[in-house]
Amino acid sequence: MIRPAAAALLAFACACAPGTAGAADAPSAAPANTPDSVRQAVQSDKRGLVERNMQLTPEEAKKFWPLYDAYQAGLDPIVQRQNRAILDYVNAESTMTDANARRIAREVLDADADEQKLRERQFKKLLAALPARKAVRYLQIENKIRTLNRYDFAERIPLVR
Repeated sequence: MIRPAAAALLAFACACAPGTAGAADAPSAAPANTPDSVRQAVQSDKRGLVERNMQLTPEEAKKFWPLYDAYQAGLDPIVQRQNRAILDYVNAESTMTDANARRIAREVLDADADEQKLRERQFKKLLAALPARKAVRYLQIENKIRTLNRYDFAERIPLVR
């Protein structure tokens, strides 16, 4: 049975996972560039947030959006692996053994390494399709979103005892 803390983390993870928000949702009314406004925009319309910040020409958009969709599709299973590891930790928190801690840490580290590899592949593709400044801008947007997700998890998960 999932404990209440694990259920809350799972709900948060699902809300922040790539591809979980629909483009038809209303955009955020909060001021831009604050952590709360970014969180809210990601939850309601991540694609819209990216679109508003990328400032793409029509030609760039034709090249960018298929790359964006492929990246989100590749990122989703990685985020799911990270979320499962976090839930494993939360569910085993009071009975954590060294072996279990080692296993969970390995899962997180492996998923993080896969995310970094995906990001590097994505950047190469973006550089082939967009000016370097816009390629970097997209990486910055994704990095801000992922950093907020990680911070929110870190804030809610107690240290291993």
